Order: sequence, then structure tokens, then C-alpha cells
Amino acid sequence: MLVDNGVHGDSRVQKVARSAAEAGWDVTLLGRAPVGAPQTWKLGRAEVRLVPMPDPLARRRHEFRRAWLRWPLAYPPSGIAANRAAWVKAWQTDIRVREAALAVAARSGRPDPRQARRLRTERMAAQWLRRWVSFRYWQLTRARKGRKLDGPWDRLYTWFWQTVQGGRAWRRLEPGLWDYELAFGSVVDELRPDLIHAHDFRMIGVGARAKTRAAAAGRTVKLVWDAHEFLPGVQPWQDNARWLPAHRAHEREYVPYADAAITVSTSLAELLRAEHGLDRLPAVVLNAPDVEPPSAADGPAPDLRALCGVAPDTPLLVYSGAAAPRRGLQIMVEALRQLPGAHAALVVNKPDGPYVRELVSRASALGVADRLHVLPYVPHWQVVRFLSAADVGVIPIHHWPNHEIALITKFFEYSHARLPLVVSDVKTMAETVRSTGQGEVFRAEDLTDFLRAVRAVLADTGRYRAAYDRPGLLAEWTWSAQAEVLDEVYRRLLPDRERKPEPVPGPPEQLAERAVSAPSAGTVR
Repeated sequence: MLVDNGVHGDSRVQKVARSAAEAGWDVTLLGRAPVGAPQTWKLGRAEVRLVPMPDPLARRRHEFRRAWLRWPLAYPPSGIAANRAAWVKAWQTDIRVREAALAVAARSGRPDPRQARRLRTERMAAQWLRRWVSFRYWQLTRARKGRKLDGPWDRLYTWFWQTVQGGRAWRRLEPGLWDYELAFGSVVDELRPDLIHAHDFRMIGVGARAKTRAAAAGRTVKLVWDAHEFLPGVQPWQDNARWLPAHRAHEREYVPYADAAITVSTSLAELLRAEHGLDRLPAVVLNAPDVEPPSAADGPAPDLRALCGVAPDTPLLVYSGAAAPRRGLQIMVEALRQLPGAHAALVVNKPDGPYVRELVSRASALGVADRLHVLPYVPHWQVVRFLSAADVGVIPIHHWPNHEIALITKFFEYSHARLPLVVSDVKTMAETVRSTGQGEVFRAEDLTDFLRAVRAVLADTGRYRAAYDRPGLLAEWTWSAQAEVLDEVYRRLLPDRERKPEPVPGPPEQLAERAVSAPSAGTVR
């Protein structure tokens, strides 16, 4: 199993790996180590291995060159700027210590005027040098910021390589995609898998190339492509003209190697079939939550209200998920000023990230900082119980192509927590909430309408919670039901492979420092 992140925080990937292992498949999940050293641990019976991935190809050639014409005094982009800045700081630190020692000697009746004059001269020289180094460092920073890949030249560059190389143009436009191959390719080959499950659009290439090499060696490997998003509808992760066309070309090149595709919603499955001309509609594996802890070793979930310091009768709104401007979290902060007594909890992936800091700063400016609580993620098997202490689950995402076509993970988590919902009017989610009666829909980015929806829900939470009593509603939105779909895909591709007996569940997550054993039949990598 291949994923382009560090596994932690990616609940879908964790659930897929764990449930496949519990179904008897021998699973190794390969992810990207956030630091240089490899890491290994157990996720149920699945083995997680994080692989170090240097990314020299992700740097563009202009990042190695000096901008002589625009910023002639800038340091070269070689790392010397940081070296010089640190050297000056060290010199100034040394001067301060020597001055302190001289002051001590003077109080003891041993003044040294000559040394004092020398230190004053050094201090002035160091101050001048620090200003000079700071100026050149600033020029380097400006040169880096000023060279973005979104100008006319870069659009021409993108058009040229698309015209010359067609679908192969991603090799020029986004060479950093090769960094994944160079890090993961040999590891996959050593594992000799029967099936490769490639998550999302970056790892499909790694899986397809490994499948091709295996075929050349006389082995048959099946490839499953797990499309988390519709790539044409993704906001580019980098601010340049090359990112999206390069990744789309990369995806188009390697999707035909997939023996099966799965995705997160029926709408997205239809889009993928049309985009890639798939012979078969991708199987749908919803991002539904685990409603039961994976083992008896899992302790109680943290108390959300205790962490926020609020009483049981205090209105508490919660958002759980990634923090980014298009997730619309600012509307929750703005609303607190007009919702006296209500509190908001943001359970986010990067509690100290720049966007979250902006929200906290805005809450302070509005005088509501004491009613905004920022909390980190909990393990995915604890999310439902953790969130259930809130009064309202909020999904204020903005209109964006990928937001319109699926029920996202937090929707199912809120539902199993039996929370009344307040959601923006993105298509699929709004239609579902209106049909089930489990919450209120507001116009995205409209503060007045958001306040209306929140007040309506808080006025009668019992009415909205009652929607979850409808027979079969929540049963359809469980991970156990989705795991059956996943297992059917694997069994269709590997019908003759024997699987291990169902294991006795172990601790949810156990660090393991050991060598990886040779894979048995029916392995998923």
C-alpha cells in the first residue's frame, strides 16, 4: 500500500490498511518519513514503514541560480546566507561575553581600557556587518519570492513542453514526481507484492512502474488505484502554472495500468470514468468512520468539553478536519461575537499553523478568544466518541469543485456522533442534510445565514438528533460496510490467493523496531 504522506492523520489510509489486514491480507503500508530516518510500527496487523524521501528534483533550476540583474547583491542560493547570519550572531555573542568579563574585572580593580576600546571597535564592526548580511539575505529572500512559476514565461514554457511531449510533459513540468519513484520504487520491488494499492494521484505512477518491472521479471502484480479527489477540481498545491497540468498528465499516463479503481463517492466515480475512459465504474468506499474501537486496549476518548473547559450546558460548536482558508473556519470565529455564551472548538491537523494563528488573532481582535479552542487530532478510532460531547457539528467549506461531489469524512464522523449539523450549501452534502433532516444548510461564506442556521439548531437540538433514529441510516455509513467493498475488490483481483485466518486484534498502534519479514501469498503493498 502506497501513500505520499506520513500516515498519521490520514484516517482513510489507516482504516484501509487495518481492515485489509484484519480480512487476512498481509499488508505493508509505505508512507513518507517526515524526517530523514525511516520509521516502522504496527497498525493492527498491518505493518507501516515510513521511507525517507529526499526531494532534490522538486527544486527548480532557477532556485540554484543568482538573480544578478534584479538582485545583484543577494547571496547565492547555496545556504551561505544562513551560514553568514549565524556567524555574525556568534561573533556578537562572543563580544558580549568578553565585555561582561571585562566589566567583572573592572569591578575587581583590574580595568583594561585598551581591551575596552578594542571591544567597542569590534562591536561597531559586528553591528555594521550584521546590517550588511541582513541586507544581502533580504535580497535573496526577495529574489526567491519574486520568481514564481506563474508568469507569461512559465505559461509559455508549460505550453511548449505540452506541445512537444504531450502526455509525457510532466517530466519537465513537475520533475519532483520522480523523487517518489527514487525513494519508493526499490522498496516496492524488494517486497515482491501480489497487489499494490496506490493512494491518490502521486503514487499511481510508483505503483504502475513497479507493476511493469514485475511483469518484465515474470511476476503478475495487480494495481488498485484509490482516487481520493478529482484532480481537475483540486486547487494547485503550489502557486504556479505547471502544477496542475503536470499532475493531470502524470495521472492520465498511469491510470490505464490500474486493474481496479476505488474512490470516495458515486459522483466522483462517474467523473473518473468520464475523465479516464474507464471500462468499469470505480468501486465506492466511503470515508465512513470506525464506530467501534479496534481493540479492548484502546482507552477512553479524551473529554472534549474538559479540554475546552466548558460546562455540559454550554453551547459548543465543533469543527474537525484540516485547517485551510477554503474550509471556511473564519465564519465560526466571526459568529462567536453574535452568539453570546457559545464556544467553538477547532480540532485541526496543524493547531500551530499560520492559518490557525490568523484565526486566533482574529478572535482576540473580536474579544472572543476565550471562547475559541484549538485542539489537535485524536486517533481516528476515537474521533466519534470525542466529538459526541459537542452540540453542533459545523462544515463551513466554500464552493470548490471537489467540495461539491462527496460526503467528506467529518460528515460521517459527526453523524455517528449524532450531532446536529450546520453545513454550507455545497451540492452533495446540502442535498443529503435536507433529505435526512439532520441539520441546517446555510449559504457558503454568508455570516448572517450561518447565524440563522446555528440558532435554529441550538434552539431544538433534539429534533435534529432524532433524524439518526431512522432505521439503517447510520448502518450504511460505517467503515465495516466499506471494508467489505474493499475486500471484494481484492478478492476479484486475487481470487486464488490464500489469506491468513482472522487475527486476534492487538493494540491500536504499536511501535515496532524490527526487520520486515518476507511476504506470504496474498500480500498487499
